[in-house]
Amino acid sequence: MERYNPNIEIGLTTKQVNKRVLDKLVNYDTAIPTKTIPKIIFGNLFNLFNFLNLGLALAVFLVGSYKNLFFMGIVICNTIISTFQAIRSKLIVDKLSIISSTKTKVIRNSQAVFIDINEIVLDDIMLLKIGNQVVCDAIIMEGEVFVNESFITGEADVINYKKGALLKSGSFITSGSCKAKVEHIGIENYTHIISKDAKYIKKMNSILMVSLNKIIKIVSIIIVPLSIFLFTNQMHIANNMTQAVLNTVAALIGMIPEGLVLLTSTVLAVSVIRLAKLKVLVQELYCIEMLARVDTICLDKTGTITNGQMEVVDVIPLKKNNVEEIMGNFINKIDNDNTTMEALNKYFKKQDNFTFIKKIPFSSLNKCSTVIFKEGTFTLGAPEFIYDKPLKEVNDNIDKYRVLLLCKDNCPILVITLKDTIRASFSKTLAYFKKQDVNIKIISGDNVNTVMNIAKEVGMDDIRGIDVSKIEDLETAVLNNNIFGRVSPIQKKEMVKILQNNKHFVAMTGDGVNDVLALKQADCSITVSEASDAALNVSQLVLLDSNFDVLPSVVKEGRRTINNIERSATLFLAKTTYAFLLGILFAFLSFNYPFEPIQLTLTNFFTIGIPSFILALEPNNERIKGNFLINVFSKALPTALTIVANIVIITVVGNFFQLGNVQISTLCVILTGFTGFLLLFKLCMPLNKLRLGLISILIISFIISVVGLRDFFSLTLLVPKTLVLMIGLVFLSTIIFNLMHILIDKIITKYPKVFS
Repeated sequence: MERYNPNIEIGLTTKQVNKRVLDKLVNYDTAIPTKTIPKIIFGNLFNLFNFLNLGLALAVFLVGSYKNLFFMGIVICNTIISTFQAIRSKLIVDKLSIISSTKTKVIRNSQAVFIDINEIVLDDIMLLKIGNQVVCDAIIMEGEVFVNESFITGEADVINYKKGALLKSGSFITSGSCKAKVEHIGIENYTHIISKDAKYIKKMNSILMVSLNKIIKIVSIIIVPLSIFLFTNQMHIANNMTQAVLNTVAALIGMIPEGLVLLTSTVLAVSVIRLAKLKVLVQELYCIEMLARVDTICLDKTGTITNGQMEVVDVIPLKKNNVEEIMGNFINKIDNDNTTMEALNKYFKKQDNFTFIKKIPFSSLNKCSTVIFKEGTFTLGAPEFIYDKPLKEVNDNIDKYRVLLLCKDNCPILVITLKDTIRASFSKTLAYFKKQDVNIKIISGDNVNTVMNIAKEVGMDDIRGIDVSKIEDLETAVLNNNIFGRVSPIQKKEMVKILQNNKHFVAMTGDGVNDVLALKQADCSITVSEASDAALNVSQLVLLDSNFDVLPSVVKEGRRTINNIERSATLFLAKTTYAFLLGILFAFLSFNYPFEPIQLTLTNFFTIGIPSFILALEPNNERIKGNFLINVFSKALPTALTIVANIVIITVVGNFFQLGNVQISTLCVILTGFTGFLLLFKLCMPLNKLRLGLISILIISFIISVVGLRDFFSLTLLVPKTLVLMIGLVFLSTIIFNLMHILIDKIITKYPKVFS
């Protein structure tokens, strides 16, 4: 393989690039951001619950009771809907990912051009500067940089690399700039080689997914042995293969919460689509849940509250020096691409008449940058970091502006004041979070007085600010204050950890390399499309319009999604719970299981299936509280116990009075439907027009089905004795339902730590 050694000012020629492409020496992204469409279809078709349902359907088919296969229609519809939404979500995410994808600057044909990561070829000359991620292993040909390798090593230490050093892919530039020749591409890159072992992967922090996995695991373990016991007992009682199969299948259908899993994936996919309309790219699906739970938002000042643009307000000489000449030479050699340097470049004209010796690029840790000339050593940065004595010119401006001090040979010679441009509508965003009881903490590397002044301008009250560089007890400072100045990147991360350790769900916004560690640590990380490559790589949400004013809408979407999933999950798990309890009871009781599959399809369709999907898409802006499983089962368990009590009473009394299996089944269906509607009514409180209309239509449709389609659903008209029993059980069910809710609420209230 021929290697090129291009001139760093010329780069590769078009001919050389084309040759590389023909030889397939082109880089490609080895990470797959989303599942492929075939994988989505395969995963939705071939899963545990579909296999279980298919096996049950086969058993029903073999005994010839074809109408009892109707439950598979719902399974198929759910699978199709879920697959469609997942594919639609994938296509939108992929489209938005292209919009926000990382571009790399390279030199080709003597021109600096931006190209896609998949267009880089071996021996390309890359231009790397502060904020850039190193996308391919590359050797520095010119320049000097400070690099953070936390993506690939997990360590946050910044390492200095000079000419001849190898930059590892996956690292990112924190200071300085360089020209580097691409050494490896594709699978030969360092990140690919170590990705299975050392690459940083953020653990998915989803209470919802953990809870669902627990339910699936329990179902998977219990369902097989329970089905064997139940079938054996039903076969012994009925002495009829068809009836035993139908009874067992009916019991198992109720235990499988397949609709819940499909509902969850569908609702999350819909949320991705809704957020896409707000120009928000969701890079990790379950961060939507974390958004719903957020009670504290840490805002990086620059780029969040302010629009990231700065302008020079005043230049105050402290000594008789040629300020224009000094600053012109200084900015000519310091090529950091940040908002401060952009403002200085606009204000001062570059000059090149000093004898350059060395430069030390800006560091967010030291808050300064230095250039050494033959004419003197010049340091520009935060006054308190580079000069230990008070200066009147600094103190007079520090409360209103960002202040920079220029020192020559450690002697102050110039004060420069700059101001941020505040986002026009950020006050509304702040007011929303205040109304929602979400704590706001503003974190910045600037002087705390400057940050406090900006906080006042946007309408923040109860301001408690602190200079983090001067404290020892960070935890106390974090918990007792809401404005933080002179915060280092490592301290930002530690502040997020402290909040999490104190039971807070934390969202972090940021756009620079100094925010990366905190963004990785946060429960939900948010950045903008113009952010540094490093920030884009670790953030779960990307605001493509760089508009933080959409944050209230994003939080609302998160709350709507998880609140509604929780409400719908209650319906599904009430069914799963009572089905399990009945399965256990009828595995040992000497009675026929009172349901056929078609009958459970009827009750599930009207009390769970339709309402769960409709309610899951309703607006819901309440903040998430408590444990998901506890919240769900505290509402589902009273319903399940009420249904079990009804079924046991109906079965025992019905057999005692010899009502017959069809009368018993009909009464069980009616009471199960009635109790399901009690739960639905409770979950829909407070009622609105949509909910009232939904419940009314469902009840009417259920009654019409029970009466008008009784032959199809293996039901019958009730005889007088059964009617009397039904009326009594309707009243008894209502009492048991309400008493159980009161009892469980009291237990949870009395022992909150047990159920937290």
